[in-house]
Amino acid sequence: MSLDTEGSSVELARDSAKSQTPSEPGQNGLSRLPTTSDASLVEAEASADAGPTAPESAAEAESEATLEAGEISSLMESVGAAPPLSRGEIVRGQILNITDNDVFVDVGLKSEAAIPRIEFLTPEGDLKVQVGDTVDVWVERFDEQEGTVAVSYRKAVYEKIWEEIERSFHEETPIRGRVLERIKGGLVVDLGVKAFLPGSQADLRAHPNPDELVGQEIECRVIKLNRKRGNVVVSRRAVLEQELQRRKAALLEQLTEGAVLTGRVKNLTEYGAFVDLGGMDGLLHVTDLSWRRVNHPSEVVQVGQEVQVKVLKFDREKGRISLGVKQLLPDPWEDAESRYAPGSLVRGRVVSLTDYGAFVELEPGIEGLIHVSEMSWGKRMRHPSKILKQDDYVEVRVLEIHSEQRRISLSLRQALPDPWQAFAERASVGSVVRGRVRHFTDFGAFVEIEDGIDGLIHVSNFSWTKEVRHPSEMLQKGQEVEAVVLELDPAKRRIALGLKQLQPDVWESFFNKVAVGDWVRGKVIRKASFGVFVEIEEGIEGLCHASEFEPQGKNGETVFPAVGSEHQFRVVRLNREEKKIGLSLRSADRAASQEGPGKSKESPPLSRMAEALSSAGITSATVARARGETEG
Repeated sequence: MSLDTEGSSVELARDSAKSQTPSEPGQNGLSRLPTTSDASLVEAEASADAGPTAPESAAEAESEATLEAGEISSLMESVGAAPPLSRGEIVRGQILNITDNDVFVDVGLKSEAAIPRIEFLTPEGDLKVQVGDTVDVWVERFDEQEGTVAVSYRKAVYEKIWEEIERSFHEETPIRGRVLERIKGGLVVDLGVKAFLPGSQADLRAHPNPDELVGQEIECRVIKLNRKRGNVVVSRRAVLEQELQRRKAALLEQLTEGAVLTGRVKNLTEYGAFVDLGGMDGLLHVTDLSWRRVNHPSEVVQVGQEVQVKVLKFDREKGRISLGVKQLLPDPWEDAESRYAPGSLVRGRVVSLTDYGAFVELEPGIEGLIHVSEMSWGKRMRHPSKILKQDDYVEVRVLEIHSEQRRISLSLRQALPDPWQAFAERASVGSVVRGRVRHFTDFGAFVEIEDGIDGLIHVSNFSWTKEVRHPSEMLQKGQEVEAVVLELDPAKRRIALGLKQLQPDVWESFFNKVAVGDWVRGKVIRKASFGVFVEIEEGIEGLCHASEFEPQGKNGETVFPAVGSEHQFRVVRLNREEKKIGLSLRSADRAASQEGPGKSKESPPLSRMAEALSSAGITSATVARARGETEG
């Protein structure tokens, strides 16, 4: 080997050793390990760089001047062992230096490769590498003679991304990406390259607001790929369905009635909340959210909230799960009877009003009903809202409690003084009271004596003398009247009143001063087919039957006196109970009446039989006449 050849070999070996260290990567990303020839080459380079020095020993000079042929041959083999780089090949290198414009990477060649700094910046403009980091680069151009190479970090990353996308597509494995924006028909996902996520593939069901996914990191599966055109279509739904089936299978292994599970509130409805148990949804009905009254699930839970629930019922065939939260808490009705004994006074909050009453919450989970009839002692309300409104706090008395049926009957009025008992202490039968006519019925008028106390004036108690068919003939609504208490029953809440009792009974006075056989003067006020009605006194009328008139004319027909004419009548019948008076106007009686007014001594009082015959229209003259006709 000539000196020139030997010198050039040393120079080549020195350059090769300089560009490769024990930790530096070689071609195709493979790191080279140091050899013995490399170490000798480093020593030779160190001696050459030192320059001329003082004369050394003859042995050392001879050793430096004459390298062994075996070592040089080994070094040449080592240099020639590195194959040339090909365009499109990805190799691994180490970052040696970073400047304002470039990043220098050692890829195991004579010279370092310079890559524009911009390729290593994040979207935010931050540098994501530092000196000493190992990176993969894509070979764009390689000059074997010069030992130079042009590489790209960005293309290497881009190539690796496509390899991962293709692997995900062929192996049907998930791949992660960030949602960039929403476009028509779906979303754009950044996988390193932009992919399209159709709206129908964004979730298990149609997503109510796809914009919520923008900016999120998601897992998806590549369902369509065309690398030549750069088209990638992904599906998030496919990944979610796979995960759902996995979780569902795991859930079914532990799902039994009575099991306690943890889930997340998925959505709310008017009748309850759907809870995601991890693979399956269960219904948490509004009545099972709490022992207290819940009008809407949002009062107890919110969407996204994690809740612990108990499985109440599981239909494996239909896949339906009924859940409960209150079943995990003590039942307040278990010892309610000890806290709410009948007759006790309690305080509660009005939570609901209905046509038939008001519900009062005594404690969370325990409600009682105040029936509309127990609202007030006197006011008859069509709706409890006349007295109460929702969220009012009231004091009530417990009437009944049935823990098994979860019912408590309450009374508002019985928590207040009873006005009937107070009235009974102030008034008695015969007392005169004053009140306002509240309303009419066919049988009488109700008079409000005071708040909560009404009395009835029956139509028979309006007048002593007048027959009243309807109370409106005597009274008007709202009119202030005085009346006499006829009956008083506080237990039954009844008071009977009378108007006519305020005046003396004219019938009683008449019956006390007149007897059968007496003569009275009266005026004919109206006629009937069977006789005439005669007014004896104001409010006192009697009947003079047709049989009590003297027959007149050739045919013996009876002629009634004219209406308005006055005559002397003889009393032939008196009925105190029925307030009826029978009168007579026969000629014999008129002759007797001429002797003078008063009682007739010749006509003693009639017997009961005579009164009965007289009331039937059969007189003694009629009997005598009938007897004569019979004998003839």
